[in-house]
Amino acid sequence: MLSLRPVFDRISVFASASHWRACVFLLLLSLAAFLPGFTSLQPLDRDEPRFAQASKQMLETGDFVDIRFQHEARHKKPVGIYWLQSAAVTAGEALGVQDPRHQIWLYRLPSLIGAVATVLLTYWALLAFFSPGVALLGGALMAAAVLLGVEARIAKTDAVLAACAVATMGALARAWLDWTRSLAFVPDRRNWLVFWGATAIALLIKGPIVPMVWGLATIVLCIRERSWRWFSSLRPSWGLLLCLLVVLPWFLAIAWKTGGGFFTASVGNDMLGKVAEGQEKHWGPPGLYLLIFFGTYWPAAAFAAMAIPFAWVRRREPQIIFLLAWIVPSWIVFEAVPTKLPHYVLPLYPAVTALLLLAMVNGGIDRLRRGATATAALVLLVPAALVGVIIYANWTLDRTVPYLAFPVFALALFVAWRVVMAFRRGDLEGALWRCVLASLLLSIGVYGFAIESLRSLKLSPRLAEAVRAVGCADPAVMTVGYREPSLVFLTGTDLAMGANGAAAAAFLKEPGCRIALVEKRFEAEFHAGVAAAGITPRLVTSIPGFNLNGGKRLEMAVFARQ
Repeated sequence: MLSLRPVFDRISVFASASHWRACVFLLLLSLAAFLPGFTSLQPLDRDEPRFAQASKQMLETGDFVDIRFQHEARHKKPVGIYWLQSAAVTAGEALGVQDPRHQIWLYRLPSLIGAVATVLLTYWALLAFFSPGVALLGGALMAAAVLLGVEARIAKTDAVLAACAVATMGALARAWLDWTRSLAFVPDRRNWLVFWGATAIALLIKGPIVPMVWGLATIVLCIRERSWRWFSSLRPSWGLLLCLLVVLPWFLAIAWKTGGGFFTASVGNDMLGKVAEGQEKHWGPPGLYLLIFFGTYWPAAAFAAMAIPFAWVRRREPQIIFLLAWIVPSWIVFEAVPTKLPHYVLPLYPAVTALLLLAMVNGGIDRLRRGATATAALVLLVPAALVGVIIYANWTLDRTVPYLAFPVFALALFVAWRVVMAFRRGDLEGALWRCVLASLLLSIGVYGFAIESLRSLKLSPRLAEAVRAVGCADPAVMTVGYREPSLVFLTGTDLAMGANGAAAAAFLKEPGCRIALVEKRFEAEFHAGVAAAGITPRLVTSIPGFNLNGGKRLEMAVFARQ
């Protein structure tokens, strides 16, 4: 059978011959991993369209200080991501993109750039630990990670936040390792600027999360070293001044505009609310992140788990100390907080990658250990289960089968099987490169073909298309029984939310071109209401679908009165 190892070796040697080659290779690899489905995937309720709609309203109103979703204040996160999304849409308008403010992929561009930056910065951070060839493999494994691929396709904060976290921790690693390796410690003059610049951006993106990650790591390392002198090389006084210069103008502006209401909502209600109880049905028990780790960090998760004994044995070495300080304290915090969302632990995954690679280069993963092969088999079992779920969903919801995805799925599963075989014969580096290839194939199959065929999940896009088909230049629209943010984003900021069918009937009675989207449960009272009002709206179409958030099937009738 043809071996891929010589191919992987040649690619690694060629790409790692210079940093420019490595960056170009990782850029192309990241785009291959993240672009399938990037433009065709519908707005994913509920967070993504909330972010996109708030950014759209900034463009509509010209107010780039306050953050609003329709008429409600959205005082949960700082303004950074909304500025980035607004800039992306403005660039799309300048380049002549058709109807740019309703193109969700434009709002996703900051996330795509953030995910690519996370991959490149992982390579840069790992250069503090490894040779360029091993660091290149680490960047490739991050590009292959399922969770980063998901966040690259969603218009919200977490991919950009991950890039900021890796930048700060890469700079912190250099300060720590340079200190522990040399008695004549001479700090890099640029390192502090990377550290504090990324911190300042992170504060504008999602508040204190990144400072929490490096802050907890710094506390652990200072206790371990019984000194904070190594951290002084990052020039904390100048760095804090830089952060204030970057973030203070907007914080002062939003404080003045809201009378301090932003901080009450974002810190008191959102952040502390997540600490006190699970918000928006996102509660999870401690240990949940460990349980889902094998899915979110697939395909390398199984091998990362096998690196734990190595990390424990070598836990007193400076490199291992730093990586454990990066991972463990923040992971404990995330597990302790009742609100659980998979992306919370994403900033810790580059450190997991580094631990895995340290185990690899030091022979710390024993393929003969009891259960090692069974653990490696998760590389095959996880995508097999995912393929089964996707096929079941296609058939159950739409009575279709994603035939075009089958050859890609089969090839991805074959490569995943070859991962296990490579591990069994002791070729761990070859197994990890095969992991990257398997992830690329699975990404193409899932995002490029399988999800695209799930029409039932595209309820909001189909309703927005039906609204446009009515032919009115600027219709007034009300929805009853279906209130997802994606519908607001796609149909317009002024979308009205009706309480019942009678409200929809009264809405249609008003003058002008009006459209009512009525869920089947409310149709009887809607028809009674229009009969009493003496109007005869036209039934444009009826659209069945499935609302993932509600977990139920819906059928929406589209009525128009011109």
